[in-house]
Amino acid sequence: MLNYQVLFLDIDGTILKPDHTYDASTKDAIIQVQEKGVKVFLATGRPLHEIRDLAEELNIHSFIGYNGALAVYQERTIVNEPMNEDTVKQFVEIAKENGHEMVLYTSEKNYFTALEKPVVKDFIDKFQMKQNEQFTLDIANQILGATLINLKEEDPSLYQVDDSYHFSQVNVEGLLHCYDVIRDNVNKGRAIKTILDLMDIPKEKAIAFGDGMNDKEMLHAAGESFAMGNAHPDLFAYANHKTTSVMDSGIFNGLKSIGLVD
Repeated sequence: MLNYQVLFLDIDGTILKPDHTYDASTKDAIIQVQEKGVKVFLATGRPLHEIRDLAEELNIHSFIGYNGALAVYQERTIVNEPMNEDTVKQFVEIAKENGHEMVLYTSEKNYFTALEKPVVKDFIDKFQMKQNEQFTLDIANQILGATLINLKEEDPSLYQVDDSYHFSQVNVEGLLHCYDVIRDNVNKGRAIKTILDLMDIPKEKAIAFGDGMNDKEMLHAAGESFAMGNAHPDLFAYANHKTTSVMDSGIFNGLKSIGLVD
């Protein structure tokens, strides 16, 4: 068995089930790998201020948030890459012109273009978001990540104002009209590469689990990668393995298959 050193776990659809709970087997798996000396990171599109309770419950203290724009290793910030201010302003304008909404994340808050719209309330409810405020242009230079809301399938092309950005459909039931804004040079995979370089860990000793297309770079960056059984169909091409779904101990079963838990 390879001496694995680090494990990266997506949250929604990977750790958390649709009802926001997680299997006891998931917590057990995390404890077992930590006891073997494996460092565990949460790697999510979510803002870090919204995952503190979960991190505490799982005893995890290192993070990749905002789809790779901010990474923290044991309270030390090692990646901090805000979005381009002009691009943020362009996206907000395009959303306004097309009847879309946005949530834009800073290191402290979630800023929505319209807090009272039903699609926004539903988004807030589905992700149980707490730090919510109205977006204003004066914070456009502080945005670490964003999600477009209320789009049709063909609408992401409206936002192609910068070739270094692409859009990943949110893999959560009821939120398929939402798309994460992903930067080619700032994503979970890039953050993992920075972390592995910093910790002097070879790619082969890193493991990653994910379920959405915002995880494709992350799965490619780890030597051992697992797509959850409930993953977006296109994600399986980027993973070494397919494990069971989030509803059926996917993390535990994946780690068991490589001999890390029992």
